[in-house]
Amino acid sequence: MKENTNEKSDTLAAIGIGAMIVFIALILVAAVAAAVIIQTAEKLQQNAQNTGAETTNMLSSKVMVLSVMVIEEANAPVLYITFELAPGSADISPLDIDYSIVCQDTSVFGTFGLAGFVGNDVGVGAGLLEAHTTYDLKIPSGATGFGACEPAVNEAHTLLIQSRAGGYTFEKLNYGSDVSAGSVVV
Repeated sequence: MKENTNEKSDTLAAIGIGAMIVFIALILVAAVAAAVIIQTAEKLQQNAQNTGAETTNMLSSKVMVLSVMVIEEANAPVLYITFELAPGSADISPLDIDYSIVCQDTSVFGTFGLAGFVGNDVGVGAGLLEAHTTYDLKIPSGATGFGACEPAVNEAHTLLIQSRAGGYTFEKLNYGSDVSAGSVVV
């Protein structure tokens, strides 16, 4: 009787275990990659929402300057600003809108608290400014108006309008060679 000494080695099980280890490693890598992608997408979405909300606030309270003229009242120059709220704006109190006139050496500040309907000397008062309505504001000379930034020939001053809700407007007041009553500077 002859003994069978020819033993075959079984390598199929070792290959299967190696394949299973590689498969599990691929699943783990895919899970980590998916978690990173989901986390990045959430962060981008949050940033987009924040930016959208900030933009909406800025545009929904923006003042659009239609014109700025120099007029005269009581023998003193007055800046007469005609303005509207930007389309789609929410109602806003005129006391929540500030202006600043910046000239060469100084600047003056105030609010739109005395804003009124165009052609009507009655101010809005405690009411709200509404979109699609034209308003005016008279900024007189003196301590409560433009004071040291009085209109001057061939000068340019800067008018900045800032809403507390975030809207911002920038206008250049170009006085040119004529600053008499009726001169349009914007």
